[in-house]
Amino acid sequence: MARFENKTVLVTGGTSGIGLAAARRFAAEGARVFVTGRRQEALDQAVAEIGPAATGVRGDVADLADLDRVVAAIEKAGRGLDVVFANAGGGEFAAIEDITWQHYADTFNANVGGTIFTVQKALPLLNAGAAIVITSSNIDVKGVPAFSVYAASKAALRSFTRSWAAELTGRGIRVNSIAPGPIGTPGLSGLAPDAGAAEQLFEGLASGVPMGRLGTTDEVADPVLFLASDASSYLTGTELYVDGGASQV
Repeated sequence: MARFENKTVLVTGGTSGIGLAAARRFAAEGARVFVTGRRQEALDQAVAEIGPAATGVRGDVADLADLDRVVAAIEKAGRGLDVVFANAGGGEFAAIEDITWQHYADTFNANVGGTIFTVQKALPLLNAGAAIVITSSNIDVKGVPAFSVYAASKAALRSFTRSWAAELTGRGIRVNSIAPGPIGTPGLSGLAPDAGAAEQLFEGLASGVPMGRLGTTDEVADPVLFLASDASSYLTGTELYVDGGASQV
């Protein structure tokens, strides 16, 4: 099955976790995939893993000059852009009394600013019928101690999904977001100071999921491809929760 044959896809933050899993799937289904990441070594490894359909462009979505280079590389390929998977982002724990301006700025610059300007700069390249998929989080409707800044940044992305869907419908562009729950990724383990703490974190998170376990990156990549494909042609402005029922049950 090649749902994305002759399509061009941009995946930001595609060197690990959900981004890498989605990039692999897009390539396996026929797409030419442009992948971004901040570290060249990780980017080279990701491109090798994805295969010959992948092109890596080093860049930080919080840096406008880097985004310009990403867009220029896609434009040079001459096929426009059919899917934007605005996935790059991250966060760290900080209780309210420990929040610093830098913590706030880093989180919002990466998650909110990076998404805004990734989409904005990609817009001139988007072909008719293109799809934008944004990585939010199920935490955008939950309250989690010491994670308020991250949660607020993801709630902002939920709002942008609705507004941009309304703005871009005239161009036939659909905008949806994916809201993962706890997924076994390097980013999640990186929230813990060591391997033992990471295991405890995973166990604690799994206990709050009705399905009793963490999700896998492939279990998120599948719905990402659904939202990017014609199978979701009557969906725009929606957020799809992929969290084992954690935000719904």
